[in-house]
Amino acid sequence: MKKIIFTSVVVLLNIFISKGQEIAPYIKVTETTEGIDQVSKNVITSLKSNNFNILGTYTPSNKKTLKVIAFTRTDLKNTVIKITDRGALAATFKIGLIEENGKTTVSYTNPDYILRAYLGANYNTFSGIFKTFSTDLKSSLATVGSDFTPFGGTVAAHKLGKYHYKIMMPYFSDPVTLNEFSSFEEGLKTITANLTAKKGKTAEVYRLVYTSEKVAVFGVGLQSTEDGEAHFLPKIGEAHVAALPYEIILQGKNATMLHGKYRIALHWPELTMGTFMKIMSTPGDIEDTLEELCK
Repeated sequence: MKKIIFTSVVVLLNIFISKGQEIAPYIKVTETTEGIDQVSKNVITSLKSNNFNILGTYTPSNKKTLKVIAFTRTDLKNTVIKITDRGALAATFKIGLIEENGKTTVSYTNPDYILRAYLGANYNTFSGIFKTFSTDLKSSLATVGSDFTPFGGTVAAHKLGKYHYKIMMPYFSDPVTLNEFSSFEEGLKTITANLTAKKGKTAEVYRLVYTSEKVAVFGVGLQSTEDGEAHFLPKIGEAHVAALPYEIILQGKNATMLHGKYRIALHWPELTMGTFMKIMSTPGDIEDTLEELCK
């Protein structure tokens, strides 16, 4: 009887702690005097040596002082695909590098934050795998730095699965449909060809394809100086550069994207409404660009 009561108390305590936990979208690894190119090499070497797979790299806004490294790992990749509601979006994490005033800052997207947001209730089902991934990632990057300071605002853990910025704003469950193809193969071929041609001033940063499940995720660099990253990133904060690139997900015949008013707000939860208004056209601009890639 005492054992049952003790177990119940522990369970309730864990639920209480989880509900009260505030989670940040990014983790700062270090600030170093090494140049961005050398730091990038160090990060990639460390990730590879710890069984992480590099999917791609690029320079957002075409600025040499910014860099993103997109990566995954087999255990994570093979787990999130089990969640049929766009779970594959949670397979890729990013390292952000910023060189400024002779120093390079290294950060990464917080797995606990992104996985809770993208997977919702499914997070708890596979939480052991996700915690191992997060722990191993931190251990891997310990060769690069030792800060591991959360930053970028916070959202309560229990709210991430149903996150939205404000009332009437979209949720994860409100994706934007970009196109419906005759088949998965046609969609894969079309999007690949358009990215190869850099249609709409875009760049393919990475491509993650689950052939048997007929799912593909494309990381897309938005390189237009008028309405791409160079337009909106300085206004909302380059410190969050690890939020990029934006994604297209192809599931079966359907290509979709996360709504800009959801995805941008999730990765910049501290944004004031005033700042958000400065990029009022950005969600629509991104939708137009990604829609063109699906034609």
